[in-house]
Amino acid sequence: MNRRILVFVILIALLLVGAFTLPVREWLAQLLEWIATHRQVAWLAFAAAYILACVLMLPGLILTIAAGALFGVLQGIVLVSLASVAGASAAFLIGRTFARDWARAKAQALPRFAALDRALEQKGFLIVLLTRLSPLFPFNLLNYAYGLTGVTLRDYVLASWVGMLPATAMYVYLGSAAASLAQIARGDVQAGTGGRILFFVGLAATLAVAVVVTRLARRALDRELQAS
Repeated sequence: MNRRILVFVILIALLLVGAFTLPVREWLAQLLEWIATHRQVAWLAFAAAYILACVLMLPGLILTIAAGALFGVLQGIVLVSLASVAGASAAFLIGRTFARDWARAKAQALPRFAALDRALEQKGFLIVLLTRLSPLFPFNLLNYAYGLTGVTLRDYVLASWVGMLPATAMYVYLGSAAASLAQIARGDVQAGTGGRILFFVGLAATLAVAVVVTRLARRALDRELQAS
């Protein structure tokens, strides 16, 4: 493992530890209160905070819900859509810059890894879309992980935007109906029927990911073995 990969692995580990051990919820609550009282820079501050949260692997759900309370439904959806895709793309590019060459070398050495990488390169849009619809795939970690694969930046960005849009719209709407930012910061917001629908859609997407990736990888693996 070369130095760049080691730095990348340590960085991801530190971000994960920080996200689970630091008082992130309290910090977000303070940030939201500040944004609410500085309306002239609210859009810019919120977008910057969301992008930074994606890169630092901090929970973005609170920010998504808060967008509804701060900006209303329509503006909140637009702002979260832009900021979440920008943040996810930044993390993707960091992963690709640090570790894509290493991942490509591993793919060349391991036929099964190469098959999975080839499947993502050929059907990247579909696979990214399905994983974005699924609540079982960790959003923040996935941003970095996709940077190691052969999926194109174009497919990644477009599929991420489309796949995240339904959940974004629902949670922004929930935030617009919340009693206060304090309630949102506590996580005291119920998703209701919409949340249950999204859960079952996500569950179906999870199963679809397993089927699609397995089939594509198997076909690619057969081609790799026949060519060798």
